[in-house]
Amino acid sequence: MIMRRIVVALAALAVTVTAVAKPVEVSFAAADGVRVYGDVYASAAGKTAPTILLFHQAGGDARGEYLRIAIRLLDEGYNVIAVDQRSGGDRFGGENRTVAALDNAEFGYCDAYPDLEAALTYAREAGFSGPLAVWGSSYSAALVFQLGAKNAQEVDAILGFSPAAGPPLADCALRPYLEDLAVSALALRPRREYEIESVRKQMEEFDSVGVQTYVADPGVHGSSMLSDERVQASTEATWTVVLEFLKANLREN
Repeated sequence: MIMRRIVVALAALAVTVTAVAKPVEVSFAAADGVRVYGDVYASAAGKTAPTILLFHQAGGDARGEYLRIAIRLLDEGYNVIAVDQRSGGDRFGGENRTVAALDNAEFGYCDAYPDLEAALTYAREAGFSGPLAVWGSSYSAALVFQLGAKNAQEVDAILGFSPAAGPPLADCALRPYLEDLAVSALALRPRREYEIESVRKQMEEFDSVGVQTYVADPGVHGSSMLSDERVQASTEATWTVVLEFLKANLREN
């Protein structure tokens, strides 16, 4: 009888966790009218708890890249809003709803910046009033530095996982936004990328302007460096750095 009660209790707990972790789909309009889709993972602590905006890498989508990461952040007490930008696809096996609604029209990386601005506006207008972090992966890791620099009164922390550079981002490169950056930031790279000279120089530049840096070893490109499955090894060391950064910079008022 005792064992049966334990099993029933565990089953009830599993249902509760699943219900809490299930995202709610939302959509909002970017400044140019594009309808942007995303998912809200609402913290039991309410909308005054810290909020994290997640943006995916090239060819990706919010659920494919971030489902497990979002749930981990939710378990840590954060509200999470994961966004499908207009530059994306099915790289991680999911569907980019923003791209699909645009009949799979192609957009460059810089074209996606209005989607990030729209996500920030949505978060505040939807009542998420606590401290806020913007989190990017690869190309969007470059764009979140622009977002944070332009919205320093609203953004409390920036996290860039493998911040991209090069010709595709020439019109929205992150370098100009590092000058007088007033928002705490963390830039992360996997070891194998750090061994590339241009990446090493980028990380040195981050260090020189006060951006915290971390080299994940083991690790893979982008936010996937937090996925044991994709790294094929434990990612707890990287998670520890990320969570300590968030805790230090997203203190509730």
